[in-house]
Amino acid sequence: MGLQEIWTIGRILKWTEKFFRGKGMDTPRLDAEVLLSAVLGQPRIHLYVHFDQPLVPEELARYRAMVKQRAAHVPVAYILGEKEFMGLTFKVTEATLIPRPDTEILVETAIELLGKGSYSVPIAFADIGTGTGAVCLSVLSFLKKAGRHALADTVDISKEVRSAAEENARTLGLSEDCRFYTGDLLMPLAGKTYAAILSNPPYIPEDDIAALAPEVRLKEPKTALAGGADGLAFYRRLAAEAPSMLYDGGFLAVEVGAGQAEQVAELFTDGGLKDAETRKDLAGIVRVVLAWKR
Repeated sequence: MGLQEIWTIGRILKWTEKFFRGKGMDTPRLDAEVLLSAVLGQPRIHLYVHFDQPLVPEELARYRAMVKQRAAHVPVAYILGEKEFMGLTFKVTEATLIPRPDTEILVETAIELLGKGSYSVPIAFADIGTGTGAVCLSVLSFLKKAGRHALADTVDISKEVRSAAEENARTLGLSEDCRFYTGDLLMPLAGKTYAAILSNPPYIPEDDIAALAPEVRLKEPKTALAGGADGLAFYRRLAAEAPSMLYDGGFLAVEVGAGQAEQVAELFTDGGLKDAETRKDLAGIVRVVLAWKR
């Protein structure tokens, strides 16, 4: 990709797609388009109606640097420093897990249940292992749009990750609606009670980490991925600690990995919660387990 050559949008996309495909990327064309859109400061549709537009040297240099990073399996979100989730844009850093569409099922479940429940206002909920804040901030944003006032307490074990979540709250205008704590799961919230406790905890079994895509295995924080020998370590702790921190009529809702739903539901009911339920994505895969304090 010589800087002195004339590279049009169409030509460089075709070249990058082939290059990424040779590197084993799962979505070579999409990655190329997203990166080039960021360089040009234009939506992806712009690329398709300006195939013959040449890139100036500065644009080409920036794009080439991004392509080099992506070829080294750096996720696109880390290259750009942001990720869209639930229609909102979140800052991400290499210390944070990248928000994924799978987690939108947890958010949608929380919005549905908190939005229609007869909870005292403001509705109090907690987000455990908050990461970028994608879960709690999305819930807060959508409840606010629906006229439901809520307050969230969030916990993450990393101060660096907490800082990213706090910045996202400021950017989204939600700083007054949430409090951020650093610590281990529910420990910083001892003595508090909530209408809901939400979590997307680490749930990948230790032996499965090695089989993850390089972008995930090598670049995303292992502390946000590894869930102990069987992937259930954090669910066990939530099942033991969360029930006493829920209002009567409150619920614990978590994202789960493939094949974990039945075991997680059993942990929750063994811990004293009732009426365990699941939520599936559009492909019919169970993504969320929730149970109630009755």
